[in-house]
Amino acid sequence: METTISNTQSPPLFPSQSTGVAPSADSALSSDFETFLKMLTVQMENQDPLNPVDSADFAVQLATFSSVEQQVLTNDMLSALSSSMVGGGIGALGQWVGMEVRAGNTAAFEGTPIELVTPEPDDFDQRILVIRDASGEIATRLNIPVSGTDLTWDGQFVDGTVAPSDTYAFSIEGFKGGSLQSTVPATPYNRVREAVIQDGETLLILEGGVSVSPSEVSALRDVD
Repeated sequence: METTISNTQSPPLFPSQSTGVAPSADSALSSDFETFLKMLTVQMENQDPLNPVDSADFAVQLATFSSVEQQVLTNDMLSALSSSMVGGGIGALGQWVGMEVRAGNTAAFEGTPIELVTPEPDDFDQRILVIRDASGEIATRLNIPVSGTDLTWDGQFVDGTVAPSDTYAFSIEGFKGGSLQSTVPATPYNRVREAVIQDGETLLILEGGVSVSPSEVSALRDVD
């Protein structure tokens, strides 16, 4: 059952397509291998004839070089796959635009009540919803029921005034016997405005400019 709080209550990401290693990678590896063979030849020509290098040592050097080159090739392939997944992720997350997600503990208030979901409460005798403004200062503290996980903040402060349009952070303080037992975040629903890639990371931009990673999203729903 959802509780409204006011002053009276003081996506799998899937790659869109496969991406192979750039054609130049093979030629680069071939060039490096030829360089290694030239170095190996010079080493053999200049070794001490009275104390030649064991052939097994050459084999080890060759195997080591091959292992390093293979690792480089693997890293290139992983980078290409990562780029492919990022592109596919944007396409998939684009379908979330206009929908509401539950993520983080921050939401923009613009006159519309904000729905919040809290963790299952422990055995408290008092719970308080703490609301902080964009500067991190406490904007208001409201008493809420000691049971239940669904809340709705109507935008009013404890003194009855309506909150200005701003970005707010929400948390729940649980008390027992007058002693603070825990502080946990309250997670709001936010509408998705867009999906973007910033510094190689895919992000969801929510109402009010709040940004979250898709991995932070715990619920997704259509807007009624």
